[in-house]
Amino acid sequence: MTAPAVLYSFRRCPYAMRARLALAVAGVSVELREVVLRTKPAAMLVASPKGTVPVLIPPNGVVIDQSLDIMRWALAQYDPEAWLDGDDPALIASCDDHFKFHLDRTKYPERHASDPTVHRAAGLEWLGHLEERLNRHDNLCRPARGLADAAIFPFVRQFAAIDPAWFAAEPLPRVQTWLERHIRSPLFAVVMARYAPWEPDSATVLWPT
Repeated sequence: MTAPAVLYSFRRCPYAMRARLALAVAGVSVELREVVLRTKPAAMLVASPKGTVPVLIPPNGVVIDQSLDIMRWALAQYDPEAWLDGDDPALIASCDDHFKFHLDRTKYPERHASDPTVHRAAGLEWLGHLEERLNRHDNLCRPARGLADAAIFPFVRQFAAIDPAWFAAEPLPRVQTWLERHIRSPLFAVVMARYAPWEPDSATVLWPT
């Protein structure tokens, strides 16, 4: 019997969330290793010296340490909801580069010596483009959820959580509905299950259960 892939993950990291979303929807079973970021496991750093999650080690041993690559690898194994047909690489890149830049400087102004109000406004402007897209469909590329939705909504969730009352009051009804629908989905509940931090002598945790 082939051993499962190993996934180093951190529950609250949006990059790890989107990797887990794709793995879960594809039904790919992995040995989940929950990481404490301040004490990263030596085995993870050997596999991926950059030291960030997620890190996937498939049965063939070829390490995948970029979240979007993990998503596409999982969906290449099995794509029951045709998520790959709901992809938009340019929109995802804009999220990862432009929106994430402003998200970080809104959430962690002391870390970046930034004015959070300026960056919050820029993030809100970017979300306005999502609002326009969602005028066409319930999701970003089509009526059904797809890869773009799973890749982007964890970051919008993080932005909204900085000040939930402020976010709820903004004129983004379609984005708010879209975000809430994904957060409340059974798939996201699977993705956000809590696990104890992994230790080298820990019992194997096969996920999803």
